[in-house]
Parts: sequence; structure tokens; C-alpha cells
Amino acid sequence: MKPLTRIEGPAYPLPLSNVDTDLIIPAEHLKTIRRSALGAHAFETLRLVPGNVFDDPHYRGAPILIALDNFGCGSSREHAAWALADLGIRAVIATSFSDIFAGNAFKNGIATVQLGARGVETLLQAAPEQSICIDLERQTVTSSEGEHFSFAMDQFRRECLIGGLDEISLTLMHEPAIRAYEQRTGI
Repeated sequence: MKPLTRIEGPAYPLPLSNVDTDLIIPAEHLKTIRRSALGAHAFETLRLVPGNVFDDPHYRGAPILIALDNFGCGSSREHAAWALADLGIRAVIATSFSDIFAGNAFKNGIATVQLGARGVETLLQAAPEQSICIDLERQTVTSSEGEHFSFAMDQFRRECLIGGLDEISLTLMHEPAIRAYEQRTGI
């Protein structure tokens, strides 16, 4: 996993609540076990609407998505996180997240940043004209015009994202102890 300390750039404004995993990636795209090429199908239903934010050249390659509450609700499909990552999204800002989605996002190197309603609304309004910066080390979100918001994040997840550590990396950090145990027990 790539280390994630700062995410900076344009942000997709998606002023919707209850964005479920089926809206993020429709069920017909769940047959693959590949993490690539799903970004083309991310938010496919919304992309049918002319002038949608995901096909607007102004937001192309945006590393941040801003939504309202209960982002990632619905089924527990990890493909939703894969689709967001393949679209280039490294962080989602919302007032709340589904627990399963937040876990899947974390395991795929996507930061879930929870802000209060005022902060989310301010950033949604700023997104069309301003750049957004998320600093995981300082636990802050700042717009290019100076709006500044602090957020809390689970310390373990924060440290893993900053260090680029996934479950395998974490296990390998303990390789000497594992090897010693295996030698001691004859495994």
C-alpha cells in the first residue's frame, strides 16, 4: 500500500446522503476479482445524467470525494473501495460512514475523514472553485481559501495509512518473532 500523509487537489462534490455501495459500483460489475478497470464503472448510474460531476473535466483525477452522511451503506462489497481507488480517489469526506465500507476503504488505502455537517457543507460549496488538502499527520482538512477543520481518526488506521502498511506489511514487521516461535515450537 502506498503511504498516505497528504491528499491534495480538486474534490468531487457529491451532496448526497446514503450513498450505497450499489450506487458506487453496480452489482453487474462484481464478478471480477481484479481491482483494476472498476473506476470506469464507478457511479455508473449517476454518470448517465448529462453534466454529472464524475465526467466533468474540471474534476478529472480528483483524489477526494465529499458526500453527506452514511456514505458506503448497503452491502459489504469490497468492490466499492476498489472502484473508488481505481477512479483515483484517495480520501472520502463525509459526516458519517458505514462501518463495513470504512473498513474496506482502509484496507485499500483510502482515508475516510469524518467531519461535522458544517464542515462538509462548507467543503461541498468550496469544491467547485477551490482545492482541498487533507493532512493525516495533523488531522486537518483545509481549503485553498483557508477554511480549516480538524478531524479525529482511529490511531491505528491513521498510522497504517501514513506508513503504507497493510495486513501483510504489519505481519512481516513481526517476522523475526514469528520465525523464533516456529523454531521454538517445531512448526
